[in-house]
This record gives sequence, structure tokens and C-alpha cells, in this order.
Amino acid sequence: MKGTFCGRSTLASIAGLTGCIGFACVAAGEEKAASNSTPAPAVAAAPVPGTPSPSIATSFPAIADPAGIRSALAAKGIQFGVNYIGDVFGNLTGGSRRGTVYEGRLELVIDADLEKLAGWQGGSFHANAYQIHGAGLSRYFIGNLMATSNIEALASTRLYETWVEQKLFDGKFALRAGQLGADSEFITSTNAGLFLNSTFGWPQITASDLPSGGPAYPLATPGARAKLAPNDNLALLVGVFNGDPAGRGVLDPQKRNRYGLDFRLNDPPFVIGEGQYKYGSEPGASGLPGTLKIGAWGNFGRFDDQHIGTDGRSLADPMSNGTPARLRSNQGIYGIIDQMVYRASADTPDKGIGVFVRASASPQDRNLIDFYIDGGANFTGLIAGRPDDAFGAAFAYARISDDARALDRDLAAIMPGRPTRDYEAVVELTYQAQILPGWSVQPDFQYIFHPGGHVTDPRITAGLTAIRDSAVFGLRTTINY
Repeated sequence: MKGTFCGRSTLASIAGLTGCIGFACVAAGEEKAASNSTPAPAVAAAPVPGTPSPSIATSFPAIADPAGIRSALAAKGIQFGVNYIGDVFGNLTGGSRRGTVYEGRLELVIDADLEKLAGWQGGSFHANAYQIHGAGLSRYFIGNLMATSNIEALASTRLYETWVEQKLFDGKFALRAGQLGADSEFITSTNAGLFLNSTFGWPQITASDLPSGGPAYPLATPGARAKLAPNDNLALLVGVFNGDPAGRGVLDPQKRNRYGLDFRLNDPPFVIGEGQYKYGSEPGASGLPGTLKIGAWGNFGRFDDQHIGTDGRSLADPMSNGTPARLRSNQGIYGIIDQMVYRASADTPDKGIGVFVRASASPQDRNLIDFYIDGGANFTGLIAGRPDDAFGAAFAYARISDDARALDRDLAAIMPGRPTRDYEAVVELTYQAQILPGWSVQPDFQYIFHPGGHVTDPRITAGLTAIRDSAVFGLRTTINY
């Protein structure tokens, strides 16, 4: 990941600036990522601990409980799971270059009921780790921000989350502490979970605007979360995390914290709060179920100005010192709605048509992305004879901030013909077919508009051609045990 350093006033380094934003390992991206946000593609939200999933063991009794190990551990309050996700993705047109990749992720999950295990009433423990392998299509072939696969990450074996939780007041209040990923509970949409693009998990606005991408897969960080749920309809969550899961540096954040064992505590904090309201799911409810969420976050570190240097000049000015002005703190607000709009039958309350919309905004002077929106619809249990299959369509739009675009306009005045960043968008169509309980395959199509936000193609040395829109086909297989 070598390249031109962005903090230089030479014309060459200025020319590399906009070309690096959408490419994780191309000129000028890494130092910017170290101080403000990572240009690497975002990745998926981690599965919510405790969420039940079908197991392939139900179809193969011989492996359901080998030598009685699972039942013996369960008697002591310990449960473990193993799942594997494998993706084949190909960039058939557009992007920086054509190509096909295979990437995979093996996950080990351990959950323990500490009351059964050690007499700790209301206590629980969770840990999960990944073995990630293969190469990412977005990183090496397309150059887009919103990665085509939500498991895309640098190859590594890494710890993700490990925490303990204490529940009080009949479970109405819970305090969790340890190494946490904010993406397991915050800014999530249930209906968006069907889709494979990374942005439908941890949205691209937070991945681009927070240091090292924020506390999200594959970079969890020490933190604590409090949750108050006075009833089944209302929940309030507040999380405090170390503000940079990888710390400052010139390497890619995933290389700076390669194994998930840094346990950083000395970075300015990241704080997030979210209110959740569920309706329509209680017995006798007349309407269809849905969930509303509103939230806000703040990071108390310093962030690079997207346009102006410490000397007051545009960073594109050949006379500039090339050092971005440093701005205190960063913020964001967001809202989410998940809504069932059609129920297949009263006997299958979770089958039908669900829609989602999610939007977020952040200040334009210190962020690459200042507005983001996604949405879509999924259809479950609507095909006769295939009650567990699901298919859906979704879109996402990330707008490049006004200040970042102002820098591009200044660059275009020096080098006429350079493209100006404006937005990146993606449309995804997907179908998830269950082969056996615990085993599914999922063909997927994505069309990516303006990869990297309409940045220059780093493989074309003239610097006057933007990365082309990309059409991507993929196939995922998922096995849960």
C-alpha cells in the first residue's frame, strides 16, 4: 500500500488526492485514513449475539452432538457455534479493472450463561473470532466505497468481540462491557440484513467519516453499552467506545490492528445513543409490525478539513503547505424505519413483504460523506413450496460533501478535465435459497454508480478519467453449525 503522501504541496500529490479516496490501497489514501476516516470499503455489521439461526446439524444427526460435547457444555451454560460464509464475486464491466475473486470467513462463536457456569445471577459472556481469507473485489478491482461483499476484509485471523453483560431489574436494564462492535446493535435495520453489500450493515457514512471506519467489523474496540428496555416496545441504548479501533498511522487500519488484540483505551471517545420503538407485534395488534429508530453519535477527536489547510489556503493550491486544518470533534444523526407491509398469512407472522429506509447526516467540512440514505424491500415465504426463501431489491446513496467537492473544483482549475466527486450509489438484487436448514446459497447482482464517488481511475496516469460504473455478479454460500 505505497503511494503519494497527501500532505505535500507538490502538484503530483495534489493530483493523487481525489484518486485515492475510493481505493483502499492506492495513492494518498492511508495518511488521510489515519487522521480522519478510512477510504477502505465498509464491511458488514456483525451478527447480533444470541440471534437464533438454523443449524445444518439438524439434517445430519451424526454431527449434531459429537461425543456428547455440545450437550455437556450446554448443561454448564456454554454454547458454541461455527459458521462459514464463502463468496464468489466478479466485476464483469466497469470498475478499475475486470476480475473475479473468492473470499471466505470462518467464525467461531462462544456464549456462556454465567449463572449456570459460575452462579453469577444475570451474567453472560460472549466472544467470537474470525478466520478471513481471500481477496476483496472492491479493494482490488473496483475502487468503490460501499464494498460489494459485507465480509470483505484483509486476510487475517482475528478476535472480534469479547464481553460480559449484567442484566438487572428482571432484564429491563443491561450493562455490557469489553471489546465491542457498535455495528451489532446500533444503526441496524432488520430488513436490510438480507443484502450482501457492506453498506446495508454498517452504513458507509459512518465507515467513511469515523477514524479507522469506527467500531465495526472487522475492528471492534474496548467500550461499554447500557440498555434500558422498560417494556417490549421501547428500548434506549447508549454506548461509549474507544474512538479509534486502530489508532493513527500510515498503514491501513486493518494492518495497524491485524489480530484484534490491540485493546486501545487512549483515543478520544466515540459516543452513540439510540432510541427504539417497536409496534404491531404485541398479541391482538391490529396493524402490521414495524420498528422506528432515531439516534446520534459524536466523536471527540480531531478531524481533517476536507478543503482548507492550516495556512488558510485550499489544499489544491500549489502554494499551500498541504496540511489540512484540524477541526475539533465530529457528529452524526440518523433515523431508521423497518415496516412489514404485507403478511403472507396469520400462521406465518414473520413471512411477507418488509421494507426499510435509513438516513444519516454529518457536517460537510470534516467529512467525506455528509448525507446518506438507503432503502429496499424483501419478500419472504411468498413462493409456493419454498417458504424459507427470500428475495429483495435495495439501493443506497452516499453524497460526497460540499467541502470535498470544492477541493475537486480547485483541482480542476489547475488540471482542467479532472472529474469532480459527487456521489456513489448502488442498486442490489438478491435471492436467498435455503438448501437445507442452516445451509443457503444466494445469487446476487449489484450495479455501482460512480465508484469511489466519481474519483479518477488510479490506473490511468493522465488523471482525467473517472472509474467507470460497475456491474457485479456474485454467489454466496452460508453454512451454520
